[in-house]
Amino acid sequence: MALSDTRKPVVAGQFYPGTKESLNKALAELINPRALKNDVIACMLPHAGYMYSGKVAGETVSEINIKSKVILLGPNHTGYGNPFSIMTKGSWETPLGAVNIDSRLAAELLKNSKYLKEDKLAHENEHSLEVELPFLQYLKKDFAIVPIAFMSGNLAALKAVGEEIARVIIDNNVRKDVLIVASSDMTHYEPLKEAESKDREAIDAIISLDADRLMAKVKELDISMCGYAPAIVMITSAKLLGAKIGKLVKYQTSGDTTRDFE
Repeated sequence: MALSDTRKPVVAGQFYPGTKESLNKALAELINPRALKNDVIACMLPHAGYMYSGKVAGETVSEINIKSKVILLGPNHTGYGNPFSIMTKGSWETPLGAVNIDSRLAAELLKNSKYLKEDKLAHENEHSLEVELPFLQYLKKDFAIVPIAFMSGNLAALKAVGEEIARVIIDNNVRKDVLIVASSDMTHYEPLKEAESKDREAIDAIISLDADRLMAKVKELDISMCGYAPAIVMITSAKLLGAKIGKLVKYQTSGDTTRDFE
């Protein structure tokens, strides 16, 4: 990480177009400008390459009023850094420009959490949060982020972090200003029917706001959902912030793009 604490994009040109012009063009095709906007507490977005997951992410964020503070929760695929890694200073860049970290909110979360640790290493080469940023930038010009990456399967700890996040939001009177975004893909590398069956169980748990059931189903069915940890944190926070029910906007598999359903 540079001394300026600017996190440079690491998957631009791979997971999504690498120039401002080409990225804006791609997002224009994925975003629905006619969608009715909703004030939501939290959402979950996929993070595969845009050719596979872009339509799901695009249609989902099209229905959301992006708020001025976005807490980004993602899985740590790289294995580097702390299991509960937060960045509290600096900015993240994409081809669409830089997004500042909300240092005040991030510092409050760090100070009031038993688990979160200041850590840049977990974020340096991790794609799960980076790929969500252009969608948010396309829809809102001025917002700040708090990036958090998880590498833990400890249900109690994940729920505790969710509770800590909600408590900080409430105590700092920023409930109306914060959107929580969890980043996760679903089943990986399984035949269509098996993937759809497993994903349905996980999605049902998520839209029911049942973190315990989500964890139980992931373990019971061996669901290779990479972001179940951030989803559990999201669910826990959202419930404490007043969420009653979830809504599935769109579901797809890579087979919709590749026509390979095996």
